[in-house]
Formats: sequence, structure tokens, C-alpha cells
Amino acid sequence: MGKKYRYIYILLGILIFICLGTVYSYSIFRKPLEKAMLLSSTQSSLPFITFLAFYSFLMPFGGKLISKYHPKAVMIIGSIMVGTGWFLASFSKNIYILILSYGILAGSGVGIIYGVPIVVISRWFPEKKGLSLGLLLSGFGMSPFVTAPIAKKLIDNYGIFTTFKFLGISFLIILIIFSLPFKFPKEEAEEKKENSISISPKEMLRSKNFYILWTCFAIATFVGLMIIGITGPVGEDIIEISSSYIALYVSLFSVFNGIGRPLFGYLSDKLKPSNIIMLSYVLIFSASVLVLFLNKGSVLLYLISFVLFWINFGGWLSIAPALTSKFFGNKYYSENYGIIFTAYGVGAIIGNLTSGIIKDIFGSYRLVSYPVMAFVLIGIIISRKLKVN
Repeated sequence: MGKKYRYIYILLGILIFICLGTVYSYSIFRKPLEKAMLLSSTQSSLPFITFLAFYSFLMPFGGKLISKYHPKAVMIIGSIMVGTGWFLASFSKNIYILILSYGILAGSGVGIIYGVPIVVISRWFPEKKGLSLGLLLSGFGMSPFVTAPIAKKLIDNYGIFTTFKFLGISFLIILIIFSLPFKFPKEEAEEKKENSISISPKEMLRSKNFYILWTCFAIATFVGLMIIGITGPVGEDIIEISSSYIALYVSLFSVFNGIGRPLFGYLSDKLKPSNIIMLSYVLIFSASVLVLFLNKGSVLLYLISFVLFWINFGGWLSIAPALTSKFFGNKYYSENYGIIFTAYGVGAIIGNLTSGIIKDIFGSYRLVSYPVMAFVLIGIIISRKLKVN
């Protein structure tokens, strides 16, 4: 496939990420799972937390596979794991089987696939890396716009477990077929000239910038993944929006999640690293303040606050890879970003456990604003210490 056909990779990558990003529709699954399995709020968050943790912690392993094997082969392996995990989740008799199938198996598959389209497309578009990756990553962020209404319809008509089965079969077929064309370009001279920085993973781990960026990313994902997991329950329990409308709102928020990726990717090229982080954190802090005022019928506040949360979470999925490239170069990018991405898993675990515990103890998700504001203030302080080479 020549350069004039390279845009097909972006299109296929977006479609692949729409499938993989169905995890962001988990709030649609959460209430039906609580009802079917008699789960508490904390228990129902465990499959979601496990999925996100294995997704992020398998990223470094996926980065090593990309450097050793053909992109297509790595993507097919991950596709089989994703489809099989979703399918096996349909046979869950208890929460532990759901964690093993959906959380561990499907989550690991996403971790293995995720970095491949990013690396392939970054090599096909060395002169338009920010824009091309922003467009690609919008597929993952906007996935609930497509998948949340589909999942809601399937759950209403066929039940939660049949929905897992249908989605598993669909993902298995779609992901394998769309993975087949992926390959690296033959010419990589432009890419090698583009960024002279070449910091290895071992060198990166000795850098202060790594620990600051990792911590800031963990804080952003702590907020974003906690909010994604409770978007539906907050709308239903606090605002008292009907479940039929919640799926539409989740779809709307996912659009802003998608918009946040190219938007913040573009801003990351224009602003100092500490300033782009400051901008994101100030918006997150503002959204957290609004959540404290949510009550029955306050739909407008709900929309404004959760749009801000979702757009910033999407933005961090562009900020983190952009700053990884800026600080540590492109030569070891897939491995370096895989290590940085473990912050996503830590944020997922702490964030979702925090929201579940707060709900179980205090009876409302509204109070999640307090730990969010505290962590954001810490992030603002330490981000001022970042140094650009």
C-alpha cells in the first residue's frame, strides 16, 4: 500500500478503536450487572477496574511485541483475546468469572492491540503526527457514541449476558478483518530525521520528567476513568434522569471525549508542557466544583460538568503520548509510552475503588469531588517542575 492510500490506516484504526473503546460504555452495563448478580457499587466496579488495569499494564508488553513481530500478527493475537473475553463473559455465573473473562482476558487483548495502530500511523504520517494520531485516538474516545446506544438496546431486548455474547462475536470478526492491512512503511528516513532525541526506557526511568509526567497522567486518569464509570449512575441516582436518556447522554459525552484528543494534541504542540497540564487541571477542578451542586433535575449542571470531565480525559490521551515523544524521542517510543501508560492502570484502580467506597459509605457519588480537587492541586504543583530538553 503506497503513501497515497495511507489514510485507509486512519479509517481502519478509528473503527478498531471504536470496538476497543466499548469499555467506556461500562456505565451502561453497571446497573444491569448489579441487578443480575446482586452486587454493591464497589463490586460492580471490579470488572471495569480489572479491564483498565490489564489494558494499561499489558501496554509495555505490547510495545515489545511491536518491535519484534509484524503489526498484523500482534493485532490478530490481541483481537482473539478481546473477542473471546467478551464472549466468555456471557457465561459468568458470578463476579469472579466476569473479572477473569471481561476484565483480564479482554482487557489484556486491548492492551496488546492499542499501541499497534498508534506506532504504524505515526510512521506513515511523520509530517502530520499530531493530527493523524489525534484523529485515530478520537475513535477510542467516541466509542460510546456508537456502542452505548447499541449496548443499551441489546440489554433491554436480550439481557446483559446475551449482549456480552453478541458483542464478543462481533468484535472477534471485525477486529481480525480490520487488522489484516496493517504494516509499516518501507521508508522511515523522514521519521529518523524528525526527532534526534533517543532516550531508552532505562534512561527514561532515571529522568525526573518521567515521574512528573507519570504522576500527572495517573491523576488525570484517576479522575477520567472514575467519572466514566459513574456517569450513568450519577445521572440516574442524583439527577433522576431515566435510563433510556442516560445512554444518549453517555453518547454525547463520548463525542467530547473524542474532540478532546485532537484538540489537546494540537494545544500540546503550541503550549509549554506545564501550561497545557495547568489548563486541563483548572477545567477538571471547575467541573468538580459543579458536581457538588448537583441535585434532582439539575440537568444543565450535569451536562456542563461531565462534558468538562470527558473532554479533558480525552485530552490526556493525546497530552501523554505527545509529551512522551517530546521528552524522550521516537526511537523507543512504543516501549516508553507503554511504561508511561501504566499510570492509566493505577488511576483506573484507585479512581474506581474510591468512587465505589464513597458511594457505599456516604450513599452518594457527589462527594468524589473532594479527592478529585485534592489530587488536581497536587498535579498543578508538581507539573511546574517539568523541564523541556
